[in-house]
Amino acid sequence: MDRIKIGTSGWVYPPWRGVFYPPGLAQKRELEHLSQLVTSVEINSSFYSLQRPSSYLKWAAQTPDDFVFSLKGGRFITHLKRLRDSEDTLANFFASGVLALGPKLGPILWQLPPTLQFDPVLLDEFLTNLPRTTTAAAELATHHDERVDPSWTTTDLDRPLRHAVEVRHPSYLTPSFPELLHKHGIAAVVADSAGKYPLVDEVTTDFVYVRLHGADELYVSGYTDEALDRWAAKIRTWSTTADVYVYFDNDAKVMAPRDALALLKKLE
Repeated sequence: MDRIKIGTSGWVYPPWRGVFYPPGLAQKRELEHLSQLVTSVEINSSFYSLQRPSSYLKWAAQTPDDFVFSLKGGRFITHLKRLRDSEDTLANFFASGVLALGPKLGPILWQLPPTLQFDPVLLDEFLTNLPRTTTAAAELATHHDERVDPSWTTTDLDRPLRHAVEVRHPSYLTPSFPELLHKHGIAAVVADSAGKYPLVDEVTTDFVYVRLHGADELYVSGYTDEALDRWAAKIRTWSTTADVYVYFDNDAKVMAPRDALALLKKLE
């Protein structure tokens, strides 16, 4: 289990209160509660807007020493700029406080929009611009603009920085896509989306990133015991040669924490 991290995509969901979260638990303690039961969480608020260093520091302080956060890259970069001008946009993203997570910073997820077709030249340029160490990310962060205030442009130690790409257009179902990821040492996200989006399950680097959006209905349906057995078998196989990060994103009916805990039990 040292090579396997399992959790949920996000943790601030009102329907979880009084169902997964104990009645009366203060909202500010929800992450603390969840982090005692799972081994990782995917921060998704960073997708919607730049966060602040104080938020990352608070989240790190609320979780166990061996806890890991994955982080969703900003939609301004992936959906609005559509990967263009990435040197500038990445500087702002990394200056927003990402590195304040310190040793708890895990992979960074770049989810591409469903309308963005496979463009090997554009994607190659974007992947080239991604920093591969925390030192490189800190240096990049120094080039941020006035939209990031306060900023965080230092790292406590030089650590490897991992990235994963999730695609949602069928044009990525070509051998050229995983070949490009392999060239850059980037993971292809294994996204189970009830058949709505492409499923790419080729291992392209030293870790595997899995997002489970729902077995039958996107963001809603849970996973049966048999389905979790199948995912557990895949995870065990992957973990013999790679680290594995798994996040349940089927949050609409409080399925995500339930399924994460069940999968963790199966992998004990």
